[in-house]
Amino acid sequence: MQKQIAVVTGTSTGLGLSMTEVLAKAGWKVYATMRNLEKASGIHSLQQEGLDIELLQLDVQSQESIDEAIQTVINQDGKIDLFINNAGIGFIKTTEQVTEEEYQKVFDINTYGQIRATKAVLPHMREQNKGRIVSISSVGGLVGQPLNEIYCASKFALEGYYESLASYVTPYFGVEFMIVEPGGISSEFANTVLANLEREGGFPKGDYEQVLNDYLGQMRGRDEGVFQTPEEVAEVIYEHLNSDELPLRVRTSQWSENLTKFKTEADPTGRKQQEFVVSSMLGK
Repeated sequence: MQKQIAVVTGTSTGLGLSMTEVLAKAGWKVYATMRNLEKASGIHSLQQEGLDIELLQLDVQSQESIDEAIQTVINQDGKIDLFINNAGIGFIKTTEQVTEEEYQKVFDINTYGQIRATKAVLPHMREQNKGRIVSISSVGGLVGQPLNEIYCASKFALEGYYESLASYVTPYFGVEFMIVEPGGISSEFANTVLANLEREGGFPKGDYEQVLNDYLGQMRGRDEGVFQTPEEVAEVIYEHLNSDELPLRVRTSQWSENLTKFKTEADPTGRKQQEFVVSSMLGK
């Protein structure tokens, strides 16, 4: 029996690496992709354990790179059962401080990167009349947060894209979508958000400095269980992948449920709203 085939983006560290490990240990063949193959030490370690993982170069900022990677998978295995759109970046800066180059980069990776990848993989899944696409978003795709307006805007746009896409691709072509909304992943906040802030010269001093201090103080002082490890988030995702039907949206911790409850309590998984849209606009 042919193995299930998964493709995961952004697998050098964090959730992408953990998701690759969880799937491979469950018997999947996983194509682990990343922009810079020099950062593949984590994947190499998993390969040395005998897991069925193949490393591919894929840059979500390049349609050509994405198309080439997807075609490689199709040429070798003839199908893609699961695509996990994980690659993304965090970003903290106010509207007054951000440059045009910075906010374009955030959108190019977080939003357009996932659209590019979905554009490449979707025709193959439609031909199969099945497949699953998982988008790693954030609670920031549902609830705006201080100093995160650029990041949140990129995730709001992403969720609107998938909610719209799922409304017709799922009922007509059998391809399912799931938007994952973690509350925060410990390693990625420290290694990505704060590291990027430091690399860019730190947060500019001025009227917003107190806001940043208050925000970081709250982030660092939160109770245990707010920040999850990449492994914990990967396990939540895999649990849903084992279900017959995917929720449109899923939070991965109790804290993320609490933060978004005023927007989600009537329809936690998003399926009621989706079914209503499909019924009223497509008669399905």
